[in-house]
Parts: sequence; C-alpha cells; structure tokens
Amino acid sequence: MEWARIRSDDGQIITGVIEGDMLHPRAALGAEESAGDPVPLSGSTMLPPCIPGKFIGLWNNFKAAAERNGWDTPEHPLYFLKPLSSLAGPGATVTLPPDLGRVLFEGELGIVIGKTCSNISVSEAEDAIFGYTCVNDITALNILNADPSFPQWTRAKGYDGFGVIGPVIQTDVNWEDLTVKVMVGDRERQSYPASDMIMTPAEIVSKLSADMTLSPGDVIACGTSIGARPIKAGQEVTVAIEGIGALPVTIAATD
Repeated sequence: MEWARIRSDDGQIITGVIEGDMLHPRAALGAEESAGDPVPLSGSTMLPPCIPGKFIGLWNNFKAAAERNGWDTPEHPLYFLKPLSSLAGPGATVTLPPDLGRVLFEGELGIVIGKTCSNISVSEAEDAIFGYTCVNDITALNILNADPSFPQWTRAKGYDGFGVIGPVIQTDVNWEDLTVKVMVGDRERQSYPASDMIMTPAEIVSKLSADMTLSPGDVIACGTSIGARPIKAGQEVTVAIEGIGALPVTIAATD
C-alpha cells in the first residue's frame, strides 16, 4: 500500500491510501476504517506523509562510506534528532538562511514506525516497521563543525525545511532491493544500494527502542552513503527510490 497525506483543493488535510489517481481517506495512519469518500489527487498538494513525533537521523551506517572515510563500524546507531519544524514534503521550497556556507543533500531511505515499541527484539522490530519513505537529510556542513568544542548536529540539520520526507509511505517493499538515488537538476549525483547498510532497519529499530520509546509515525533516516554533495539556490534536488517514488524540492536563497 501507498500511504499519503494531502491538502485537498478545498483545504482539507487528509491521510489515506492511494489507489490509482485517488486518495482513499483513513481515520489515521495505518487504520483500516474509511474516513470519507475518495479524493482526487489532481488538484491536491502532497504533504509529508506523516507527522513524526521523533525524526531520528543516523550517521555512519553504510559500509562503502565507512571504508572510504576510515570510520570504525559502530556497534550502536550513531544518531541525532531533527526538530519537527525542519519537516518538508514533496515539491517544497527550502530556503537557505544566509551565511550558512556549504549545504549538502543526503539522500536516504526512511523507516516509518507503525506501533509503539520499547526495548524490543530484532524480530519484534520487523513487525514494528510500518513502511518506508524517501528522505533528504539536508545538512549545513560548515555549521556542524563551526565550534571545535561541540559538533552542532541538531543546528546543522535542523533548519526549516532540512528534513524532507515523502512522497508516500510504501508498506510493500523489500528494503534490500532498493537503490537510493539523488538527481540535482537532470544529473544523477548519488546512487547506492540500501543493502549496503551496516545495521539493518530491524536492527536499527531494535537498538533505538532500547534508548527511547518509538511511536507510530516516528521517522528514522537510515543514513547516507558516498556521493552527498553541496547544493545551492536555484537547484532542484530529487531523492528517488524506485518502488517508493520521487521526492523533489527546490533550493532557494533568503530574499
């Protein structure tokens, strides 16, 4: 199933399942009960497919990137939190604050949690994963390392619009078969297999659930691999994962 969240042409915000060119409203993410008549996707605006209570991002979770950079293999997810105010959806315009220096795209696979879980096993974590989405974890690289005494992960990754997810949550894909690609304009700039993860999605969810309770709708970005590059105002950046969809945003400068 493809789950989405839209703003209809009459201004309603609706969560539901896509079938053909219609969205079939549901009472909540993952709910079976209908919440109204189907709504045409034409004329509607696609929004982030869920509103996560927690938006968690991983660092150093791909073998190729770890090997290239000489990083040790982590035993536990290395992660940060992105604020809800960073959330953006497909087709959004991401406005860069002034004087940020280098800003990178990071195309990633995103896990969406489907049930409340705390301190669960890997096998239980498989059942706790609702589905997968595309993520662009935009990062202000100069800000991250601006103060040598304290890496500023939250600030560097937390600006408005720096947490892009969508276009849908796909519940019927095998993550091992997926390839994460990023297009900047018409040029492919990043392409890597999700199967190169150091920790699998179920292992990630299990280990994170030992640190904090995970709730339905929470999003975990699985980290990126080699190929992340700087972006600048005027560019369109699209994260694309076949089987999930394409997630474009336009980068803009502050007026």
